[in-house]
Amino acid sequence: MLLTERHPGEDRSPESLHLTKGEAWRFPPFGKGGPGGIFAGGVERHYAHDLSVNYMGPGGARHGGRLRWRSRNSHCMIRIENLKKNYRAIEALKGVNLQVGEGEMFAYLGPNGSGKTTTIKILTGLASPSSGDAYLSGYHILRQTLDAKRQCGLVPQTINLDHELTVYENLNIHGKLFHMRRRERLSRIDELLEYVDIKERRDSPVKQLSGGMKRRVMVARALMHAPRILFLDEPTVGLDPTIRRKIWSLIKKIQQSGSTIFLTTHYIEEAEFLADRVAFLEAGRIVALDAPQAMMGRLGTWAMDEIVNGEMETTYFKDREEANRHVALQKGSFALRRVNLEDVFLSVTGKKVQP
Repeated sequence: MLLTERHPGEDRSPESLHLTKGEAWRFPPFGKGGPGGIFAGGVERHYAHDLSVNYMGPGGARHGGRLRWRSRNSHCMIRIENLKKNYRAIEALKGVNLQVGEGEMFAYLGPNGSGKTTTIKILTGLASPSSGDAYLSGYHILRQTLDAKRQCGLVPQTINLDHELTVYENLNIHGKLFHMRRRERLSRIDELLEYVDIKERRDSPVKQLSGGMKRRVMVARALMHAPRILFLDEPTVGLDPTIRRKIWSLIKKIQQSGSTIFLTTHYIEEAEFLADRVAFLEAGRIVALDAPQAMMGRLGTWAMDEIVNGEMETTYFKDREEANRHVALQKGSFALRRVNLEDVFLSVTGKKVQP
């Protein structure tokens, strides 16, 4: 992120600063009364649709401090800063820091209880953090809750459609909650049902749909208000492989339309196939973050699994030639295969992701 600092002699007061849409500035607190001024005693942040202001520090730009300003990264759709969540004595999140770019498919992986769903609940306004900050498209999730919520759609892990209502009625209610006009709702419903390939079931009660169809309706509902960010929490859990791959195709289609997607999943191959970047979460902390191919490349390209003293052991090789040399010396049974993301996760955490 580009950050330019100006020293005291070059500083300007906030009254004289002129910022264009999307530009932001940061400088120490001061007010009309001198050092500290009205912003003394802590950090004061003001956010508008077109700018972001941070007053911080013990002095002031006019009193030995610095004025910093920067262009807000318009491509940063999700920003998380030292996010923590405690449930009494349990630390669910222990200082998560993360940025997700515009149009990025980001996978958030980890074993049960690692904090994946807690993170999504906080980002979508279903839970409050114990400390830390988070922004959706520049809007603070606590100080600008409604604006932040408008930026995102959520497909939760559990199917929470109203089963007694039709597909159309479920989507129509969602549109009303976001104050969409009737004509806009009707047009959007028809557009989305065609988009997720379920238009012929428009007037069917949800209870008559298959699991895969219900998932597609949930995706359509999450997209009703045209969010810029889509949160998918285990979107293919419990689906058979054929239906799961149809959902994968839909997810890629949504990303290609320009949406930012934040995905949690237990299916490592799902993240390997879909994601631009992956973060591994363990016990409330991110322990690895990079593009899937980069992660796997650091470990090797080929792997050999064998049973040694009753335990599975895996050896990694940088290329097929090295793997072949090693295999030629083996006497017992083994399996030679390509390195995958699960290998990376096991090497980092020592644990297996359980579906």
